[in-house]
Amino acid sequence: MAFLLNKTALSKLRLNPQKTDESLMLSRRGIHIEPGAREKALLAADPSLKRFKSHKQSVRTLKRVGDVLTIVVVAGCCYEIYVRAVMREEARKQAEGSA
Repeated sequence: MAFLLNKTALSKLRLNPQKTDESLMLSRRGIHIEPGAREKALLAADPSLKRFKSHKQSVRTLKRVGDVLTIVVVAGCCYEIYVRAVMREEARKQAEGSA
């Protein structure tokens, strides 16, 4: 029985140690190449694009507005479900009382 457990794929997965972050970093360093002149020029800051960098605050505000609207819509749906349930219960009680 122990022989069968040693040969299963599950036990092989347990025996193989997982790679650590250090081993991954070493393998990446081995194939790293310094960027050339063209890549450096592409990565450099472009002054003509500077006016578009101020959008971070507006995007954050827009996301917050979207989150608030989502919460309001969900709360409204929950309220509608609650009101319909209460009205149905009142109608049921009224029908039982008159019958």
